[in-house]
Amino acid sequence: MAETVVTVGLGDRSYPIRISSGLLAKIGFDLRQRDIGTKYGVITDDTVAELYGKQCLQSLESAGLRAELITFPHGEANKHMETVAALASELAQRGFDRGDALIALGGGVTGDITGFLAAIYMRGIPFVQVPTTLLSQVDSSVGGKTGVDLPEGKNLVGVFYQPKAVYIDTDVLHTLPLDELQGGLAEVIKYGVIHDADFFAFLKKNKDAVFALQQDVLTRLIARCCEIKAWVVEQDEREGGLRRILNFGHTIGHAVEAASDFQLIHGKSVAIGMCAAAKLAVRTGCLAEQDACAIQDLIERYELPRSIPAELDRQLIKKYLLNDKKTIAGRVFYVLPEAIGKVMITNQVSAHDVDAVITCPV
Repeated sequence: MAETVVTVGLGDRSYPIRISSGLLAKIGFDLRQRDIGTKYGVITDDTVAELYGKQCLQSLESAGLRAELITFPHGEANKHMETVAALASELAQRGFDRGDALIALGGGVTGDITGFLAAIYMRGIPFVQVPTTLLSQVDSSVGGKTGVDLPEGKNLVGVFYQPKAVYIDTDVLHTLPLDELQGGLAEVIKYGVIHDADFFAFLKKNKDAVFALQQDVLTRLIARCCEIKAWVVEQDEREGGLRRILNFGHTIGHAVEAASDFQLIHGKSVAIGMCAAAKLAVRTGCLAEQDACAIQDLIERYELPRSIPAELDRQLIKKYLLNDKKTIAGRVFYVLPEAIGKVMITNQVSAHDVDAVITCPV
């Protein structure tokens, strides 16, 4: 199947998102043409290293590029400053300098950590994204958001730092656990709700093909998400306004994820957050009940959770909401749907409505 390329247009910092089956084996050749770094540090977690570390190194070395694999323990629980510091020390000990570059090989945690590390090591070295989960392919690898978590909340420390390229090999999704595939599909559904009603309908129609990982459907799905995100980032790179629409489902979702001590994966937390946002939208009068039901039904169709687990502490969720990085002067910003394909951004949601949605059992 022919390769699909989506461009993130940011002037002299523009970069391609290449999408294709079997792309991992071709990365080295493409990087050699781009001349991004003298030596490459492939940053990955210990799980992905076992699956794709050797293949990535072989791709680089066969193109005549020097590369070294550097790993860290997998999981959101390791997405913190100590991991970044340990990786930076490893780079220094191995002699990486300003002429070198990093490769983020893995999911969203790896991409966020590696991007942040690249932004601060030697005051900034280039990096590229090679996302290996659906969530990172359709969302976190694109747009330049990097960062790590604090005990007080998710992604509270970070910078905007764009990659030089994104390489999406659809074949790697065949080794992705079902749980992680479903988590990525929450982000996919998000794009339909915030910007594209036709894409929302496409997802409703093609659920079986998506779960079967049919190549043509996967490529179209990933490319459309990347196109929407690229369009948003081009207009609002640093989240001054429009880019906030990408946070649909994330405000309450991040709070739920943190309250679960990250036992509930990001994508499933976002699914819960999207359902909660739809309920808030109905309560505030900006969304019709039938559209809210359509959002919840599609989330359920993709076998994602719709409600906050009963065992989670609601007061703790509220605490994390107030610590959300999008909160300003004590007011939380929410992205609320007005229709399928259209959302609004508001900080005028009452605590009473939030309480009602958070405490709602279904």
